Amino acid sequence: MAKVWERAANGYRIYTDEHFAYFACIRAMYSGYELDTVKHAMKLMIQKRMDEAMWLMNERQAELHQDKRIAERTIELLQDHALEEASRKGGNTAMTISEASKLTGVPASAIRHWEKEGLLELPRNNDNGYRYMTGMHVRQISIIRTMRLVHHPLDVIRLVMRELNHHQIDNARRIAREASEQLDRKLRNQIKGAHFFYRLCLATGLMKEP
Repeated sequence: MAKVWERAANGYRIYTDEHFAYFACIRAMYSGYELDTVKHAMKLMIQKRMDEAMWLMNERQAELHQDKRIAERTIELLQDHALEEASRKGGNTAMTISEASKLTGVPASAIRHWEKEGLLELPRNNDNGYRYMTGMHVRQISIIRTMRLVHHPLDVIRLVMRELNHHQIDNARRIAREASEQLDRKLRNQIKGAHFFYRLCLATGLMKEP
């Protein structure tokens, strides 16, 4: 923290209420935000750029909301009726990686990387050699994305995808639910971090009580 620390006659640093507000805010934010986000937000606060720090936190909250939507959508896709409906309706309609990326919100580069890691098996068009995907692959991409949200190792994801291919979807359902619950906990921690951030804004004088 690039702040000037006053010292007592014995050489010890003197901590003020503002310092304690910084310490409390950093500790509270760590459980809901990534380390780089916390460091960046505190640097902005030290520079008196409060609004930029708040927008940074808002951006991370928006990303968490998107992750939650993906997790919930994956849970829906893993319900028996959804799987049956997808199989009954045009589930084998071919689409490009770009189209699948737009549909799932997963970057095409990530889809290609997952294929390289053996998480996806994408067939190729016999005429032009291009990869193509079906509704089944779209579901697989959503499931992989959900498992990555909770940082499951690649070996575990390969196992789940193998079971899913053999219609053993209980593990995939459990992991999707765990991902959704973990995101709920992260949201609560972000709200707590935002509360202490507000207290820091008051302690620094950058914001006034209403």
